Amino acid sequence: MPEVSLAAFARRIAIADKNELTPAQIRTDVLSGLTVALALVPEAVAFAFVAQVHPLVGLYAAFIIGLVTAVLGGRPGMISGATGALAVVMVALVAEHGVEYLFATVVLMGLIQVTVGLLRWGKFIRLVPHPVMLGFVNGLAVVIFLAQLGQFKAPGSEATGQGMSGAVWLSGAPMVWMLALTGLTMLVIWLLPKVTTVIPAPLAGIVITALIVVVFGIDVPRVGDMAEIQGGLPVFHIPMVPLTFETLQIILPYAIICAAVGLIESLLTLNLVGEMTGKRGGASQECIAQGSANLIAGFFGTMGGCAMIGQSMINVKSGGRTRVAGVTAALFLLAFIVVASPLIEQIPLAALVGVMFMVVIGTFAWNSLRILTKVPLTDAFVIILVTVVTVATDLATAVVVGVIVSALSYAWTNARRIHAKVYTTPEGAKVYQVQGPLFFGSTDGFNELFDPATDPALVIVDFADSRVADQSALQAIEAVAAKYEAEGKQIQLRHLSRDCHQLLKKAGHLMIDSDDDPDYQIAVDYSVRTGILGSH
Repeated sequence: MPEVSLAAFARRIAIADKNELTPAQIRTDVLSGLTVALALVPEAVAFAFVAQVHPLVGLYAAFIIGLVTAVLGGRPGMISGATGALAVVMVALVAEHGVEYLFATVVLMGLIQVTVGLLRWGKFIRLVPHPVMLGFVNGLAVVIFLAQLGQFKAPGSEATGQGMSGAVWLSGAPMVWMLALTGLTMLVIWLLPKVTTVIPAPLAGIVITALIVVVFGIDVPRVGDMAEIQGGLPVFHIPMVPLTFETLQIILPYAIICAAVGLIESLLTLNLVGEMTGKRGGASQECIAQGSANLIAGFFGTMGGCAMIGQSMINVKSGGRTRVAGVTAALFLLAFIVVASPLIEQIPLAALVGVMFMVVIGTFAWNSLRILTKVPLTDAFVIILVTVVTVATDLATAVVVGVIVSALSYAWTNARRIHAKVYTTPEGAKVYQVQGPLFFGSTDGFNELFDPATDPALVIVDFADSRVADQSALQAIEAVAAKYEAEGKQIQLRHLSRDCHQLLKKAGHLMIDSDDDPDYQIAVDYSVRTGILGSH
């Protein structure tokens, strides 16, 4: 296993960023980071409310996790912080056992994620099919949109426990102003890039809307109406829980779920940002970065988190491309908490809602609606399914469901591909030239190809055009050979891999060893067979 260290990360970061840190790019990244930090405040506070912890717990999480992942993460441009998907999981733990158990869970969650990264399991994110990715981003866009609707409720109604269903909608002049200011922010974000790109459009939208509200004293909900965000620097804190096996039993299930949800969201964000910027990211490196961030966050009394796709989209669309943007966003957020809270609390929520609505428009894969009738029916179903499940449950569950459905569809399609070309040799032997993959899904079709009762005394089964994939395939071959032997007939198996030879010889079946038999191994990872990770 390759050595992984902070020094190695630092060297990798320097090499990746040295050609991008021009004065113009640094200015763009700093302004983009400021924009992201402004958008992080209400999100972090809202997710803290969901998890039933103090708002500063969410804000400190956004700062620590955002800073660590910006420095160590696998894809410059990504933004991480406290997220709703994790907050939903954490709320039951906090309600039943208290906030100290939450901190301990975040520490264990971080250790699990670091372990996943060290084992290089992040590469398995490549198993997520493109239709699942389309459904993922569409569902995410809907989730972000629905989350913003809470800002059109009366201030404090959700925080007092009424929730979205019980909160009171704004009405009259406040609602008109809220809609107008949201529309104004969106208009500025849409028009400004046509005039200049010196200032990120989302930042300009926030500043212009905030100035109008402050100068004219318009009575609309502001950041300060959600919660007071003033505080000091985060303080090191060891979770005050008993170091017993019983504690481990309590926090381990939550830690595993949070680690899985956090990594799935982070790695999908990694791919999405990579597609938008045209650069690939390191999946295993991102796992280590997320784990390190949560490990540190747990020891500073925060709720933990993962990549935030909405804020990452703001950063990328504002021009943020290097690690400077993520680091700046985290430092600006800390500055808001420590010294600038009175100013930040005056920002109207309408401005931040307008920014997020533009994120929704930019995130939704509108072309997926056009291709629904052109792609295979299964792919169209997966896109819609993942979108619906994302909205109904959470992103991680939706991705898992989408991968399972796609895998089953692929297995079913390949199960129907098994067939054979049949001919008779001049010597009177019957040859079955098997074509198509032989695996657990196609074994029934394979068995139906043969007719032991009427076939001649010598039968040859040629696997040159087939791929024997798993143990079920070996069992099917052995079952066919046994049927011919029961009929007193000779069967010869050709072009099988060496490991198939060994297993079938143990069963006592006759085979012909051909010089051109393939050398592939059954169910062996490609990287192992090619010597990338070691020898078999």
